Amino acid sequence: MESSIYSVVAFYGLALTILGAATLVVFVRNIVHSVLFLAVTFVAMAGLFLLLDADFIAAVQVLVYAGAVCIMVVFGIMLIQRADMKATNLFNKQLLAGGGLVALVVALCAVLAGRTAWTELVTAQEVPANTVQFIGTLLLSKYVIPFEVAALLLLVALVGAIVIARDEEVKANARD
Repeated sequence: MESSIYSVVAFYGLALTILGAATLVVFVRNIVHSVLFLAVTFVAMAGLFLLLDADFIAAVQVLVYAGAVCIMVVFGIMLIQRADMKATNLFNKQLLAGGGLVALVVALCAVLAGRTAWTELVTAQEVPANTVQFIGTLLLSKYVIPFEVAALLLLVALVGAIVIARDEEVKANARD
């Protein structure tokens, strides 16, 4: 990947968008707006993947995270049916402790990043032309066991959600 001025400007623009939107996810008081800023964060992350010539990962980022996860969270919020959704992200007494912990983690990351010899760790490599085919081949050969375990875990979660929803429906019908 060449480092033209346009790619550098795009990187910093996307990085600032990610940081700003992620900060707003935490500090916005309306939880629906928080989910929208989370979607902005995910789409900007997909932009970073596009800058790295990882088109497939960018598409998956938008479809799975910005699409499915954010829609699922919004549906969850709508199904709760609370009238007081405006004040769900309230600040409390733990704000000072949380801020101190975040400052400590950021300081630790800065120290570790400053002590790392980055030029020895990074070597430029050619991006393969058929990344989607390569990912598919790896998923169905070398990583078939983790792939199947993830599929089984998702199936168990789906069955569990159905059982819980059906149990709630039976309880609601018993009350009526």
